[in-house]
Amino acid sequence: MTHDPVCQMPVDPRRAAAMVEHGGRTYYFCSAECRDKFLAQPERYSSKVAGMRLTVGVMGSADPAQLADVEERAYALGKAIAQQGLVLMTGACPGLPYACARGAHEAGGLSIGISPALSLDEHVHTYLSPSDAFDVIIYTGSGLMGREITSIRSSDMVVIVGGRSGTLGEFAIAYDEGKLIGVLQGTGGITDRLPDIVTAFGDKQTGARMYYATDPSALVTQLVQTYTHAHFRRPSSLLPRMRPAAS
Repeated sequence: MTHDPVCQMPVDPRRAAAMVEHGGRTYYFCSAECRDKFLAQPERYSSKVAGMRLTVGVMGSADPAQLADVEERAYALGKAIAQQGLVLMTGACPGLPYACARGAHEAGGLSIGISPALSLDEHVHTYLSPSDAFDVIIYTGSGLMGREITSIRSSDMVVIVGGRSGTLGEFAIAYDEGKLIGVLQGTGGITDRLPDIVTAFGDKQTGARMYYATDPSALVTQLVQTYTHAHFRRPSSLLPRMRPAAS
């Protein structure tokens, strides 16, 4: 449970009448009236509840040899995430996720890395991964495949940037678990194929929502708007469906 920042009433996030993102943090409301009061004077109410930060998981190619323009767009994506007050989460790997982490870090954002390693030493020397663009590195010790699940389940929304088979696996997990997914178009790899892949799924319904954009800032804005207006009610297919309220 959380509390409505206006009236202090306890609120179940999934049953909230409304949700607002302000400064990258989430606030839930018992009614549209309380939401409107908050929006009119957010500075008055935002300090009354510890709104949780929204997290964006960025998945993409870890190949350090990237085209300069694609790397620049990944960097811009990290900046856009930071500038909206959101938390960036990546696999703490080289390549496009690292470019994104640098963008977030240099824009003053919070960057979290989910490492496949047991320790910093293994992270740097065995997995040959960077450590200089992260505020926090979580050492899962679960290897490259295992850490993917942690990354995705810890993200409120997922963005796909470039990528090959490993990124496709991450996308498949996110899609099957009903995540809100953005695709940064024009970054190559599987991003060019995802519309056809999703079409091939047929009528499979997981609750996942897909958005495509070439502009990093526009993509982040669209994802946040969708999450706060609708997706927060069932952000994962792993959650049980809501039962109608008793009459």
